[in-house]
Amino acid sequence: MLANKFKNHQIILASSSPRRQELFKELNIPFKTQIKNIDEHYPNNLKAKEITEYLAKLKAKEFEKELAPETVVITADTIVWFENKCLEKPKNTVEASEMLHKLSGKMHQVISSFCIKTSISEKVVSAITNVYFKKLSTNEINYYVEKYQPLDKAGAYGIQEWIGFIGVKKLEGSYFNVMGLPVDKLYEELVIL
Repeated sequence: MLANKFKNHQIILASSSPRRQELFKELNIPFKTQIKNIDEHYPNNLKAKEITEYLAKLKAKEFEKELAPETVVITADTIVWFENKCLEKPKNTVEASEMLHKLSGKMHQVISSFCIKTSISEKVVSAITNVYFKKLSTNEINYYVEKYQPLDKAGAYGIQEWIGFIGVKKLEGSYFNVMGLPVDKLYEELVIL
């Protein structure tokens, strides 16, 4: 449906995340991937969606000088927000296990923000999903971390992987948001662009 709308546009998805690329393909919009290396640091005083919104805008800003009128850039960022702290990507398997032990048996929030930037406009949209984990055993955590190596994922897990199948008891909000892109909200924004 959106393919016709954007047939004269160039859509750039500025994300190296295979999950985001896969979700974007499912929207049936022709796009290309272009990644710019940026320092993804944010001010310490930012909390929850302020972090993801700041980083999504920061990533989009990198494209500012090269945006043609028919170009649309989409950037995104996702974090796990737990007990008033941001859980980012683990640095190693020990940190990944520690994160999953913290999340075990508790609720956390997955927050994603995306930025749609053109030569004349910029819009940032966020989504929050509450994720409830069952009490995970040490064996389950060790198996997941060793087999799936979730070092490229915020909070050290991918909901679409084994740990999501056996560990997630309940979700409040968008499942795809937990994968890294609230595609329902993205679609709504592209329809009215």
